Amino acid sequence: MPDSIIAILEQHIASKILKQPNRRIKPDEAIISSGLIDSFSLVDLALFVEDTFNVRMDDSELNAQTFDNLDQLASIIQTRQKKS
Repeated sequence: MPDSIIAILEQHIASKILKQPNRRIKPDEAIISSGLIDSFSLVDLALFVEDTFNVRMDDSELNAQTFDNLDQLASIIQTRQKKS
């Protein structure tokens, strides 16, 4: 998994969503099922992903079953970028 995608996601979640710019989020740390981010923040994250990585996130994907950590989200982003 490209570390650069994970680093961008981690920095955005820590600084913009959690308002804790020094917070470290492990690539395999649960972000949805753990309650680290709520449903409103999840929508913000999806919009950030779409704008930053030029990929489309379907509303049905915004859940812990589809992605619950940075590794999974980065994998979705990478797959979508290869298809475009």
